Amino acid sequence: MLAIQLKELESDGVIEKKIYPVTPPKTDYKLTEFGETLIPVIQSMEKWGNYYNQRVDENIK
Repeated sequence: MLAIQLKELESDGVIEKKIYPVTPPKTDYKLTEFGETLIPVIQSMEKWGNYYNQRVDENIK
């Protein structure tokens, strides 16, 4: 499943894949310039997730 998602992200131009000709095989992934435009969205999701966790923790106590 992960391999399929990585291929989709690569074909959409979100990530770049670099394969090194070594044994054992080594592959690196990095965000493209286009992919980096997602950083503010991901940071916003992280902020919301932290807020959500805080609310859940407060309701448990």
